[in-house]
Amino acid sequence: MNLKTLFSVTVTLVILAIAVFASRTLWTHYMDSPWTRDGRVRADVINVAADVSGLVVEVPVRDNQAVKKGDLLMRIDPSHYQIAVEQAEALVAARKATLDMRRANARRRAAMDQRVVSRESLDDSGNTAIAADADYRQAQAALAAARLNLERTQVLAPADGHVTNLNVHAGDYARAGEARLAVVDQGSYWVYGYFEETKLPHLHVGDRAVVELMSGQVIEGRVDSIARAIYDRDNPQSRELTADVNPTFNWVRLAQRIPVRIELDPLPEGVVLSAGMTGTVIVGP
Repeated sequence: MNLKTLFSVTVTLVILAIAVFASRTLWTHYMDSPWTRDGRVRADVINVAADVSGLVVEVPVRDNQAVKKGDLLMRIDPSHYQIAVEQAEALVAARKATLDMRRANARRRAAMDQRVVSRESLDDSGNTAIAADADYRQAQAALAAARLNLERTQVLAPADGHVTNLNVHAGDYARAGEARLAVVDQGSYWVYGYFEETKLPHLHVGDRAVVELMSGQVIEGRVDSIARAIYDRDNPQSRELTADVNPTFNWVRLAQRIPVRIELDPLPEGVVLSAGMTGTVIVGP
């Protein structure tokens, strides 16, 4: 074998070794490294509903508008609730007058000679005063409830964030407990990375994580927690509360994907997140 042939064989073997090494490295990275293309941006979405029913008279916000905690989102017609407060105030005044009268009667009878007022009459006057006091406190509670309902005619933003899914307008009728809009809490964004179960041994709570959004922007964070359960579609619970075992078995088994929560660092300037965005999550020590 001449020198030229030896050189050609050596170069070929080196190139082959590099190709094998590169293929092995890429395969190991793809199969074992903790990364996934299935990353989803999530956020706390607060469903906002009126606590009292009534006609909507004002909606001072627009869809997707930024709001601060305590900002007015919508106002319910307060007329009926204002009248209820006035009625409750009148009832409190009447019960207070009755209480004062009953207490005065009880004191007057208690000061009389027992030969003039019987023991039974004295006890009755005391019990009547106690009952009047209970009626007065009940009226005060009713007044507090009426004032609370009047206050709740103003529906306020529960957190800093953005209004979304605005589905209420002036003139609509709002029912208590029925959500009409939502506020996305701006301080609650995180990322769920759905990792194959074969990659879980390679990631740990506290590991650094890089999220490459589909837009090309990059954000960073840390692994906060790993989900401890997912739904088993092959073995749902039967109506008799026993295991409903699938009689068939798929020989090709795909690795399940487990949600891993990524808490985000402060966002770089210019990055705008929306719940539902997707990206690639790469976890490293």
